[in-house]
Amino acid sequence: MRYRDSGVDIDQASQALKRAGESVRSTWNARVLSQLGAFGGLFDLSGFDAPVLVSSIDGVGTKLKIAFATGRHDTVGACLVNHCVNDILVQGARPLFFLDYFGTGKLGDGVLEAVVGGMATACRENGLALIGGETAELPGMYAAGEYDLAGCIVGVVSRERLVDGRSIAPGDLIVGLASTGLHTNGYSLARKVLLEKAGFALDAVPPGLDLPLADALLAVHRSYLRHVERAEAAGVTLKGMAHLTGGGFLDNIPRILPAGCRARIRTGAWTAPPLFRLIAEAGGVERDEMYRVFNMGVGYVLVVAPGQLAALESAALPDWLGVIGEIVAGDGPVELAD
Repeated sequence: MRYRDSGVDIDQASQALKRAGESVRSTWNARVLSQLGAFGGLFDLSGFDAPVLVSSIDGVGTKLKIAFATGRHDTVGACLVNHCVNDILVQGARPLFFLDYFGTGKLGDGVLEAVVGGMATACRENGLALIGGETAELPGMYAAGEYDLAGCIVGVVSRERLVDGRSIAPGDLIVGLASTGLHTNGYSLARKVLLEKAGFALDAVPPGLDLPLADALLAVHRSYLRHVERAEAAGVTLKGMAHLTGGGFLDNIPRILPAGCRARIRTGAWTAPPLFRLIAEAGGVERDEMYRVFNMGVGYVLVVAPGQLAALESAALPDWLGVIGEIVAGDGPVELAD
């Protein structure tokens, strides 16, 4: 008996990794010192002033189920990278390098290459290097045609430029930047409502949408790196930032607030995109639950002093939603005001 007889095809995996290698190398820069296939990724950290490394690890949740059902695997790779970029960006970090984990029961033709290709595209767009990863073929661990995906990112920020929310005070403004859709959170509820309860097909165009449901659900998670860079280039002091991922408004914004501060979100300041309204109506999902599970069209928020708003507006950030709330005195949960 050979290893292949147990369900693990080393030769097939090696060929898939070799085909994905070109995408991986396309993300490298002069700081990458290792070669493809090395036991560890090497990255040169020289030249940084008082560097603080910032790391994060995440996945894309059950958005993968939509990729499995449609056979479209590149967007989830890009989503993974952009999600991780945003998570370290809230502390002021710029991304340096990325590593991924891809686990599956049996490698499907072209699937790994598509996923890695999506990751590589996002890495190039964000200026970080994909320097390593793990591809595991695990017979019996996953349903046929399915896989799991996770990524680890490391970035850097100088100690004096760390963004930690300590200076946030009552009266500060909360500015919203638009999402592309669900990003990578709330898919279990979205699938339950849209596919099971409402019975929509993925290739259908549900009421209120102007594109097939699959396209709406597979939209790539937006990176806000260039938005933040543009704001800082305009001289804006960002007192705090929050990435609205799992936990939506109610759980993520409090993570950046000091004692004695809470957030008031004015839900009428922007219009939630049709996909969110469809989920709420088709599923009978209450408002507070929607704002705790989903980003409601706001993927990222910036907290600035009122005197900084004009400079921030002059930066002409893309995906600008404007002021969507403010910081008020007190402790407690996020207030959702009309």
